[in-house]
Amino acid sequence: MDEDSKPLLGSVRAGEYYTDSLDPKQRRPFHVEPRNIVGDAQEQVSAEAAALSSRVHYYGRLTASSDRLLVPPDHVIPSPEDIYVYSPLGTAFKVQGGDSTAKNPSIVTVFAIWNTMMGTSILSMPWGIKQAGFTLGIIIIVLMGLLTLYCCYRVLKSTKSIPYVDTSDWEFPDVCKYYFGGFGKWSSLVFSLVSLIGAMVVYWVLMSNFLFNTGKFIYNYVHNVSTSDAFGTNGTDRVICPYPNLDPDGDSSTHQYYVSENSTGQVFDLWWSKTNTIPLYLIVLLLPLLNFRSASFFARFTFLGTLSVVYLIFLVTYKAIRLGFHLDFHWFDSSMFFVPEFRSLFPQLSGVLTLAFFIHNCIITLMKNNRHQENNVRDLSLAYLLVGLTYLYVGVLIFAAFPSPPLSKECIEPNFLDNFPSSDVLVFVARACLLFQMTTVYPLLGYLVRVQLMGQLFGDHYPGFLHVFILNILVVGAGVLMARFYPNIGSIIRYSGALCGLALVFVLPSLIHLTSLNRRGELRWPSAVFHGFLVLLGVANLFGQFFM
Repeated sequence: MDEDSKPLLGSVRAGEYYTDSLDPKQRRPFHVEPRNIVGDAQEQVSAEAAALSSRVHYYGRLTASSDRLLVPPDHVIPSPEDIYVYSPLGTAFKVQGGDSTAKNPSIVTVFAIWNTMMGTSILSMPWGIKQAGFTLGIIIIVLMGLLTLYCCYRVLKSTKSIPYVDTSDWEFPDVCKYYFGGFGKWSSLVFSLVSLIGAMVVYWVLMSNFLFNTGKFIYNYVHNVSTSDAFGTNGTDRVICPYPNLDPDGDSSTHQYYVSENSTGQVFDLWWSKTNTIPLYLIVLLLPLLNFRSASFFARFTFLGTLSVVYLIFLVTYKAIRLGFHLDFHWFDSSMFFVPEFRSLFPQLSGVLTLAFFIHNCIITLMKNNRHQENNVRDLSLAYLLVGLTYLYVGVLIFAAFPSPPLSKECIEPNFLDNFPSSDVLVFVARACLLFQMTTVYPLLGYLVRVQLMGQLFGDHYPGFLHVFILNILVVGAGVLMARFYPNIGSIIRYSGALCGLALVFVLPSLIHLTSLNRRGELRWPSAVFHGFLVLLGVANLFGQFFM
């Protein structure tokens, strides 16, 4: 009965935090235009439901949201068949039953988190292990997985620590605003945008790479051109070293992109260049897609991410079986073909892993759909275990199977697919699949950037074509410049990962937990020391990217 008496459109006060749900830009209507409905093409929102929506809004404007005298009566509330739920991508889904029907079992939740977390970082895992050393790399992957899991757990529990406030529809930026005001809200927004834009830049670099190699494979096949791809091994399962004779003690990846590409034909090389022309060709394809009002069409292809990861695992397994393992342990000293087990460049791996294990800005939303809420911590832990094992599997197998000698482990590229020639059919399939998948995911990332930024600045995720077009030009321009002058996905991932991880992984979850304990009078020095250490670790992880 108490629930029946609550107003549909109310406000919440807690300390200095205040949200007025009467703001039409913050309210979510219970029905949408028929063209946005997902499902049966004949399905329509009834005129009666539309009228009821207007009545609910009318009741909300008759008095202040804190006044309970004019709560919309039951006959104004729409019937269940006319209720729709918005997805984060702007589409609407009809409610088919009670809450239980919209919930997912634990196995679905675990794999949803795994699929969301799996991204381009998996291509850089062998390179990261090479930078840190084989033994230290494995240790860092395990430790970073545990630390980011704990910080993600703190984010998940952050809404539960707020008393006397209904936080059922809150996200992490709302929690940051509750504790730290406008600074918390905007800092979480800025660093979330850093992670999204960083991912878009990496996608542009990778799409340029995959499109170049895919086109090169097709050209060579059609014209029956036989090329010798750089320095590498012989045999059917060739492995190449595109940029040999690198400095084993430095971050040689920053200097490797000025080497001329392999020639297949003078005219073809002129118009089909990985850094000079391909990044510009992508503008014609992707810039128009970024200007779509809704990204619901591209959301239908998200399953391709799972298929791509599964195929990569198969490819890595096959190559490891064919090549065998090539390991020789040198604990601190380099050799001609092998790297030490412990290297001073390990912060580069920790930076990559910060983004590889990053899901903190959307974990609350993902876990809301879990059918058994009491199992949230267990399911989150299982998802992180699955992600960590996947990274270890790919990173360790590629590093161990890399043929040394005759090639040095220093030849492992930030994108390990670059260590295979463009004529490799299995790798060609992987590049083509990843290219198509990234082409569909890139507009989704752009849509999320637009929703977060435009929603905060203008109160509307599509304030006008000119606003959206200027934003898209800036984002695309960043990708083109990086693909042209610094196409090193390993470094891009580690810098963006360390920067956004500083706030959203280490600092904000720790400070929110400490502030909550302090307000309840439960703060003790062991907790203060541990979470203070997490904050310092995030700062050290960021600075390590510049000095190591």
